[in-house]
Amino acid sequence: MSPTASEYPAAPASGQVTFLGAGPGDPGLLTLRAVEALAVADVLIAEPAVLDVVRTHARSGVDVQGTAAPGAPDASSTAADTAAVTANLVMASVRGGKRVVRAVNGDPGLDANAADEMLACAAAGIPFEVVPGIATAVGVPAYAGVPLRDAEGADVRFVDARTASDRCWTEVGASDGTVVVSTTLESVAAAAGELVSAGRKPDTPLTVTIAGTTTRQRTWNASLGTVAQVLKQAKVLPSPEGHQPVIAVVGERSAAARRDELSWFESKPLFGWRVLVPRTKEQAASLSDQLVSYGAVPHEVPTIAVEPPRTPQQMERAVKGLVTGRYEWIAFTSVNAVKAVREKFEEYGLDARAFAGIKVAAVGEQTAAALVAFGVKPDLVPSGEQSAAGLLEDWPPYDPVFDPIDRVFLPRADIATETLVAGLIDLGWEVDDVTAYRTVRASPPPAETREAIKGGGFDAVLFTSSSTVRNLVGIAGKPHNVTVIACIGPATAKTAEEHGLRVDVMAPEPSVHKLAEALAEFGAARRLAALEAGDPVTRPSEKRPGARRRRVATQ
Repeated sequence: MSPTASEYPAAPASGQVTFLGAGPGDPGLLTLRAVEALAVADVLIAEPAVLDVVRTHARSGVDVQGTAAPGAPDASSTAADTAAVTANLVMASVRGGKRVVRAVNGDPGLDANAADEMLACAAAGIPFEVVPGIATAVGVPAYAGVPLRDAEGADVRFVDARTASDRCWTEVGASDGTVVVSTTLESVAAAAGELVSAGRKPDTPLTVTIAGTTTRQRTWNASLGTVAQVLKQAKVLPSPEGHQPVIAVVGERSAAARRDELSWFESKPLFGWRVLVPRTKEQAASLSDQLVSYGAVPHEVPTIAVEPPRTPQQMERAVKGLVTGRYEWIAFTSVNAVKAVREKFEEYGLDARAFAGIKVAAVGEQTAAALVAFGVKPDLVPSGEQSAAGLLEDWPPYDPVFDPIDRVFLPRADIATETLVAGLIDLGWEVDDVTAYRTVRASPPPAETREAIKGGGFDAVLFTSSSTVRNLVGIAGKPHNVTVIACIGPATAKTAEEHGLRVDVMAPEPSVHKLAEALAEFGAARRLAALEAGDPVTRPSEKRPGARRRRVATQ
């Protein structure tokens, strides 16, 4: 088994280098070994295309350096020049016993510059290791729904069009196997022409995939003879950005009929949708993960900020009561309540041991997870609906025989409803309903986000409460009418409508995960309707004037 970060051996006095394959673009394709190496790196040197993929796994304080650092060669320089400059950067960083991670796109074994840098390290006596990654030429076809081999078997040839010789084109042109060509959007037609000139039939199927394995991925079906026309009709040529890398797969396995059945990634129900989640990253973590699983790109925008209560004395007395045995139960209805109590504990020098002998209830998975992270395992989490009503369904009535104390500590927000308090009183409990924190309207998001909200740059917005509707409109403006509005329940939907919004999706039950699921079902139905009508599958944001042109320009 690979060592964990804490078990990783001490770096030698001369330092060491890890040449790491970051894969083709999807952060989820990093290997476990890659994550381990990144966690202990002192210096991270990464190509711009993979910097964001690997940086999130690096430890705090790591020295991050891009390969396009000052002194790096310009666009007219050769690959050898680039490798030499980067190799010098690697060796300069490794001196003094530092662990250096050199991250490359795809796999280091298929990166010519990485090989030269390894040779430079070997010549200088610097120890290094190689962590393989998923090669772009293999990973991208898999995400495009194009298998490179099947039960019948066939040769698979990999060609880099930038360095391919005439002999290379002649050999692959004479073969009837699958050819995977790494090239650019502007050069793919020229590569197709080389294959036709070398003997491949013009009607040989071809797929072209751009931004493979990311939610910007797009794939076009064509043939060697029609690829230039197909890309022009799709209005991606000429490309305003220029020289965008693509993977082209040539051969019968890339036929359109096969890809319609095997295109699992681009056919996700919310593929490429930008979904606004009016919550903080901490609150939205599991919801955002769920949206990503549907192919969406979540964008968290907090609509509320949390502040201490105006009069902290009540909270201080309640926390002291926990220690002195005043309560039988404490009930947490939010992550913020857990945070407020934890901060007060730390202020008094207490830890989770102070909960000994006290029963703990929690509403919601994230609240329960926050307690576990604090060292407290909840005794009660609603078995059904994750709400105050759901908690009351499972809460036991007070029994003077079995319950030595009849009091519940309920730390909450200043705007919380009285449902839980009233329900606990009906069950025979005395309740200390304490304001643990205040919620106030958050600061407005950046201007770019506000413009995207009002201008239709988001495909959907998830509203999880009436306050999120009011606060988002207040700090950022009303979402554009092309944006799909999804609400967690009737009360939230009513508030949205009062603000002039058309509600398209409503969760079947008040759960954020059911809300995301309902949005995915809406997206799937919308996609199916477009396919049945013979129309292209588009995102809601592409309906607004000029959106098509802007989308192509930003691919």
